[in-house]
Order: sequence, then C-alpha cells, then structure tokens
Amino acid sequence: MNELFSLEGDVAVVTGASGNLGPVWIQALLDYGASVLAIDRPESKDSNPFEDLPGGRDDERLAIVFADVRDKTALRAACGECIRRWGRPTVLVNNAGIDQPPKKRGKAWALEEIPLEANREILEVNTLGAFLVCQVFGSEMVKGKRGSIVNIGSLYASVSPDQRLYDHIPQDPPFLKPPAYGASKAALVNVTRYLATLWAPYGVRVNALSPGGVLGGQDDEFKRKFCSRVPMGRMATPEDLKGPLVFLASRASSYVTGIELRVDGGFTAW
Repeated sequence: MNELFSLEGDVAVVTGASGNLGPVWIQALLDYGASVLAIDRPESKDSNPFEDLPGGRDDERLAIVFADVRDKTALRAACGECIRRWGRPTVLVNNAGIDQPPKKRGKAWALEEIPLEANREILEVNTLGAFLVCQVFGSEMVKGKRGSIVNIGSLYASVSPDQRLYDHIPQDPPFLKPPAYGASKAALVNVTRYLATLWAPYGVRVNALSPGGVLGGQDDEFKRKFCSRVPMGRMATPEDLKGPLVFLASRASSYVTGIELRVDGGFTAW
C-alpha cells in the first residue's frame, strides 16, 4: 500500500505557490517523495512561498520559477526549467486562482455595479490560465505517456454561494461572493472531464479536487454560520486536503480519471 501512494521519482508542478493552499500541496508532494517545481506570479518575487514549509526551503527537490498562468511563453520557459532540473513532469497541481474574500476587498459592489473587468480577470486566471498550464505541462505528459493532473476546484463549482454567510460583514452595499468565481470553477471541472477523455489513451489522468471552506483567519460569526451548514460540523484543515491530493496524484488512483473529488465535509450533500 505504501508503494501505491509513493511519489518517489515523480516530478510535480504546482501553480499558485504562495496562495493559501499552494504550500499545502507542495508539502504533501514533498512528503511523499516528489520533486516539486513551484510556479508563482512574477510580482511575488519578493515573497517566500516556502517560509511555512518545514524542511522544504533548502530541499534540492524544491525550486521556484515565476510565471503568470496567462502567459504561455513564460509557462513554456518554466516547463523547460522543470525538464532541465529533473526531467519531464508527471504530476501537475493547477492551483493558481483568484478569489475575493471580504477581508481583501476595499470596496463592495452591488450586483449591477460589478465591473466586467473584475469578472474577466477571475475567468482568465481560474479557467483560461489553468487550461494554458494544462496545454504546456500536460502535453509533455502525453509525450511521456504518463501523468496525473489535479485541477483545484471549489465547492462553489457545484452550488451557489449562500450569501447569508456574509450578511453580518459591515460593508455597504453588502458583500457578494463574485459570480464569476463559481462559474470559473464549474468551467474548470468541465475542462477536467474534457482533458480526461482526450488524454486517457496516453496514460494521462485528469481529475478535479474541490475543497470546501478551509480554515484561514475567518471571523467567528462566519465560521459559526458556515459550520452549521456542514454535516461534519467543522471547516477543513490543511491536513484534510493532503491525503486526497496524494491519492489523485499517485498510482493509488490509477483507474480514476475525469472525476471531481469534493472534500467538503458533506456541504454539497445537503
């Protein structure tokens, strides 16, 4: 069983390295033996996405390159660096994405005021950017006739945000979860199915992993309301996400492709 879940000898790529979940995926992949190329935005060069990775910052199995997921030329350069260091990629975690939680919003918009550009950027990064990453790195997997792609979705790929979860937040007009966010993740799940059927004959599996709400500094009232909607009665922790990722990335899921694995404590079952 340990061999089924082992990633020894695998070369993994993780986009959105310094995002909320980027370090979680990176650490899980390192723990199970993979070498990891972390990709982050060029404007993140002054940050250190490895700061919270125990034992990972100086690991010869970990490196970072900077590329915007909407820039195909930069992504090709990143792929070239991956091949130069360790060889052809065999695992891809498409994690880069844009969300807009209330604490990061300087201004709230009424629905009729949401700028087109705000929606466009979310769709460009979360869906089109993820597709570009699959084009570049997935094509290398096809050539090698082996690979596992894990696209990071969201529970909002399946259900609409419950705006009542946010109605206690003192913003005027009231905070709205961006409509493009769920749309972008739903589209990514469909792209996952598309690529899964296209690349299955070449030994490349493509699945989506959709987390529910993950603990990350939310206010107490939000957590109370959110947990009341979850059958398991709590939000996810990073440890809840590592096992599902390793399952999808490893040979343990060798006959699994084209699925959306929801890790949401049962939120979408109600």
